[in-house]
Amino acid sequence: MGTSVFYFVATLSIIFSLMVIFSKNPIHSVLYLILTFFTFTVHYVLLNAQFLAVVNFIVYMGAIMVLFLFVLMLLNLNKENEPNKSSLVKILGVIAGGCLIVTLVGSLKAVSINTPLVLQNPNLGLVKNLGKELFGPFMLPFELSSILLLTAMVGAVLLTKKEEKANG
Repeated sequence: MGTSVFYFVATLSIIFSLMVIFSKNPIHSVLYLILTFFTFTVHYVLLNAQFLAVVNFIVYMGAIMVLFLFVLMLLNLNKENEPNKSSLVKILGVIAGGCLIVTLVGSLKAVSINTPLVLQNPNLGLVKNLGKELFGPFMLPFELSSILLLTAMVGAVLLTKKEEKANG
């Protein structure tokens, strides 16, 4: 059951990612990218990594892709504004595609398709274990990074207030 779901979702992921590349309309391309990220979320659930699945769903699908969609809609890209692609860009694209094919062939040789990967620790991606690690040995770096982010937010607010007073 799990293996067939994996192959079905992997196939959908490949199809949607190809649709992102080959779609002529940038809005459709972003919508296909949202569907691709959703298939990645399903992969994370299948790998028992619920935290990564929720973060992928909220951050990428909920925030970044909506931002991309709004930017594309605000830019109103037309065919007249599209610059001609130089031959250097096309050559670099072919080189990048060749590197991708070499990577895919190497990964298929490294992993046997007949034997699926089995997690050695089935509780690896659970949020409970992440919390134990985060609030255990990594408590000090976690708190220092939260203080750093709080300081950055306060600094951004203060800089904005100074600019408002200078302009107003």
